[in-house]
Amino acid sequence: MGMTVLHSPPFSTMKHYLQFSDLTADEYAYVLQRAAFIKAKFKAFEKYQPFADPDRTLAMIFEKASTRTRVSFEAGMYQMGGSVVHLTTGDSQLGRAEPIEDTARVISRMVDMVMIRTFEQSKIERFAAYSRVPVINGLTNEYHPCQVLADIFTYYEYRGSIQGKTVAWVGDGNNMANTWLQAAQILDFTVHVSTPGGYGIDGSIDGVEVDGGHVKFFKDPTEACAGADLVTTDVWTSMGYEAENEARRAAFANWRVDAAMMARAKPDALFMHCLPAHRGEEVTEEVLEGPQSVVWDEAENRMHAQKALMEYLLLGRLT
Repeated sequence: MGMTVLHSPPFSTMKHYLQFSDLTADEYAYVLQRAAFIKAKFKAFEKYQPFADPDRTLAMIFEKASTRTRVSFEAGMYQMGGSVVHLTTGDSQLGRAEPIEDTARVISRMVDMVMIRTFEQSKIERFAAYSRVPVINGLTNEYHPCQVLADIFTYYEYRGSIQGKTVAWVGDGNNMANTWLQAAQILDFTVHVSTPGGYGIDGSIDGVEVDGGHVKFFKDPTEACAGADLVTTDVWTSMGYEAENEARRAAFANWRVDAAMMARAKPDALFMHCLPAHRGEEVTEEVLEGPQSVVWDEAENRMHAQKALMEYLLLGRLT
């Protein structure tokens, strides 16, 4: 049989959010302001439903399981007056039963926006190229832009602009670390990175500069925290790497964020974690539940930041 030839992507100029670098600093300033506005409405129990008339629908496709991503997108969409279609791996079989490009062309004719949480970034890139509607990255192996957007919004709430600040990343050189490096380049701050040997950031990933002026690398995680405005980490074993769990426990033993690391940061430094957290592994109970931790506001802010992002992708600038 001959190879199936797909037509060229017809919607290559569509605005998507597939990695943090898809928006500019000016666009982020707007989205953060909108997130604050939308959150204030939520806290005041004031209805704000720009997606109600006409009713807007979000399709959520999950090839990787999630609690926070599903709840934050689904609740956020309903709060904005829209509807949600939830698809799991068994429902969608993204790229298995039919080419990803064909799935995109069908689903995007029926909804107003698509959020995908999957494995390889190439899957979501291929889907977006053939989508008639905006596509949002809910997490891939390479990037987690919605989480870092929420983290920066949380910093914005507590301390104002992150420009010129220092973020200490302690732990795995994973999708979160990649995204923090992208954010630093766009929003002009510095990331201090400390990872165990063999678990560093992959500089070959698109848009992740490991030798630029916005990143510094440290062998000692405590030194990475020195003078930091924000200290953040993630689980030692990300989804899909469970077979490495015991090896990672041994390799990461000295990369546990504890009171000594936080003491090296600035006195008013914040601590963040994208959750779920393994107390006693990547962070101590003392730090996670301590006065500098903002992880619960950070978790809630996934919803508010994503609502502002969806509003921008669908409706553009409103103010």
